Amino acid sequence: MAEEVAIDYTLNNPDTLTKYKTAAQISHRVLETVTGWCVEGEKILSICERGDKLLDEEVAKVYKGKKILKGISHPTTVSPSSFITPFTPLSTDREDSSTVLKAHEVVKIQLGAQIDGLGTILCDTIIVPSEKKDDEKPSGREADLLSAAYYANELLLRLMIPPGLLASGSDEVKKKAAAEKPITQSKITHLLEKLVKSYDCNLVEGTTSWLFERNEIEGKKKIVLAPSDGSKGEGVPEVGDVWGVEIAVSLGTGKIKTLENRPTLHRRTTITYGLKRPSSRQTLSEIVKKFGTFPFSLRQLDDERAAKVGVVECVRSNVLRQYEVVADKDAAPVARLLTTIAITKNGVIRLSAPPALDSSKYQTEKEITDEEILRILEQPVASAKSKNKKKKKKPAKKAVEEEDEEEESSDED
Repeated sequence: MAEEVAIDYTLNNPDTLTKYKTAAQISHRVLETVTGWCVEGEKILSICERGDKLLDEEVAKVYKGKKILKGISHPTTVSPSSFITPFTPLSTDREDSSTVLKAHEVVKIQLGAQIDGLGTILCDTIIVPSEKKDDEKPSGREADLLSAAYYANELLLRLMIPPGLLASGSDEVKKKAAAEKPITQSKITHLLEKLVKSYDCNLVEGTTSWLFERNEIEGKKKIVLAPSDGSKGEGVPEVGDVWGVEIAVSLGTGKIKTLENRPTLHRRTTITYGLKRPSSRQTLSEIVKKFGTFPFSLRQLDDERAAKVGVVECVRSNVLRQYEVVADKDAAPVARLLTTIAITKNGVIRLSAPPALDSSKYQTEKEITDEEILRILEQPVASAKSKNKKKKKKPAKKAVEEEDEEEESSDED
């Protein structure tokens, strides 16, 4: 009998990147559609259910006939204004299931797909349009919030590039740049705090970016922004890594509180435990079969009421991780963005990312003035694909926006 060849799931294998990109394309298409459903008066539950159905349909279209697992890497969630964690209500919870979107509300949409255990997740923040379909452009504090989140995300992506990776000049200059120490996580938080304060906003405490691995969205490394309760990050970004990069910005203080809403988002851990209740064992068996170790909503299980009972022992024994419903302590609006990136020898590839900010739609009088931050924002996240003639230096914001446009066009190729 021939020996089974081990599959290389690192970025050294071109098939790995292809699977990530395929999952990302699905995530982008579904996000665009779900965003269009987010209008005044629409029920959040309905949007989430339809979003998951669309994810399943899109995933079913790829890698047909191949013996690989594929599915949803993160259920569709739609989080109201001050909510921070992804929100996915159940039809059997009367109050939460009746939650509807309000005009001009700040809403976070998060979802994702996975191919062969290689998942991409993305989150975008939008302003819910009015049913009157007026042409009023978001301005004032909401515009400040979305601008702060967008540029904070752009800054964080650049701060995650390994030292010297995109250095230009002589071999000696490149070698010297590569020998520099990686930026510390406290410095990352410091720079991001300065940026968001330019818009009179604050970072949400404990916002965490995680290393992604096959069948794992909370790997061995993490970056914790504005840490609290003694939490701290571990490890540094390196070539070959895939990360879920998250930014959360608040119009309040950025402090958080746990709400009384039922936690409906769960994820299987690597802990094994002899569950005593048959209902618990049955629920866990369905979870393992359908979702593996990726996050899921209780509403995705066959019997929602039975699932609510079955997960109790699973959570108590740490077989499942339960995501508490967390919100801004001041009930202030929060914007959150999540981008899945791959770090290659040529820099950062945005596998799945929220759309670039349309600055013509968001009118803010505030701007970034810190020279160090502006200098970093002027830098690219990846090396040019081809040698170009020298171009005139562009302002930081213009450089970031043009880079986003180039990336979007290259993704369509």
